[in-house]
Amino acid sequence: MKDLFILVLSIVSVIQVFSQELTSRVKDSLYKEDQFYIGTTYNLLGKRPEDLRQTSFSLGFHLGFIKDMPITKRRNVAIGVGLGYSTNSYIQNLLIQREDVSGDFNFSVIDANTVNFTKNKFSEHVIELPIEFRWRTSTVSSYKFWRVYVGMKLGYVFTNRSKFEGSLGTFIHQNIPNYTTFQYGPTLSVGYNTWNIFAYYGVNSIFSDTTLLNGVPLDSNAVKIGLLFYIL
Repeated sequence: MKDLFILVLSIVSVIQVFSQELTSRVKDSLYKEDQFYIGTTYNLLGKRPEDLRQTSFSLGFHLGFIKDMPITKRRNVAIGVGLGYSTNSYIQNLLIQREDVSGDFNFSVIDANTVNFTKNKFSEHVIELPIEFRWRTSTVSSYKFWRVYVGMKLGYVFTNRSKFEGSLGTFIHQNIPNYTTFQYGPTLSVGYNTWNIFAYYGVNSIFSDTTLLNGVPLDSNAVKIGLLFYIL
């Protein structure tokens, strides 16, 4: 986690220096802002059933391109539409097992009194479509400005995976059919210059039409909070 965060900061620093050099040389009255983004988030499980908890830091990594389309003469208000990639992990105590005969998947909360584990997580890889309404204090000659971007992210999960290592053995499952393929939710990005606080709230559940073995619905959704870096 620490190494990935340092890598993200290093990439952002190098590209930001290049962007500043470019901005200082070229003043375009039809300028556009924040065409690329890269970031990292802390992933939370919302709407958790009783006893379901996260056991460690769950990380998300995000990058992509957004087409900036200013809608005012000053060009400080714009619409952004783009394409991105995201990978997310959730480290928790949800046991996902596949039945040998039917092939169906069972979901249950791990009883810490009877089952020990060293690793238990599920993860996803997502193609995303971000749509944003953008307000900023930018000018043609400045790359340092305040921004408030609100919008929506639509996501297509093209692969998912779960892995358990513990006293029950090792279970690895690829492309669990209960996983929700299409995910979506509102986003908010607020910040100054390169640094921005980013938040996403998943409207639909990570798993669709799924219940635990005790009959409790598994309606957990994704909540992501972290840092997003916009680059020219």
